[in-house]
Amino acid sequence: MMLVAVLLFAVVATACEKIEDLLTFYIEEEETFTIESGFPLGALVPATPFTITTNSEETFKNNKTRAELVKNVSLNRLELTITEPKTQNFDFLKRIELYISSEKQPEVKIAYLDEVPTGTSVLKLKSTNAKLDEYIKGDNYTIRTQAEIAKPVTEDITIKADMRFKVTADPL
Repeated sequence: MMLVAVLLFAVVATACEKIEDLLTFYIEEEETFTIESGFPLGALVPATPFTITTNSEETFKNNKTRAELVKNVSLNRLELTITEPKTQNFDFLKRIELYISSEKQPEVKIAYLDEVPTGTSVLKLKSTNAKLDEYIKGDNYTIRTQAEIAKPVTEDITIKADMRFKVTADPL
């Protein structure tokens, strides 16, 4: 009897995992932005916002779902990498925050790093786990960066943002 219960539990657990896999997929986005030279130390400095076209209808279709079947979208990963100048690292930053907004949705903080480590050219930000369904289901959204400068920035710095959104949806 105990063996049957264990086997039944294993089958149910495996089936649930497979169903979860069918309902979850990821949307990857890559964008670049620039932190311009000459900002005052200690100030929270906005970098130029960038707008991302989602192409969400096609993404949902490719994953066998539709926008109205999306249950949850959250930021799964956000990594920043300095691309120019190649010798630069993030020592000029004290902290950084990223925000998302759209024409129909208010701005909300999606990621941050309160203490930027020294000597690195790659940062992994912490997600706020904000609910992002309506931003990703729309035609486009805007990402805005706010950074507190710790050291003088003597030349423009180009940063690549790699974002991954986790999407959970009902199948068609």
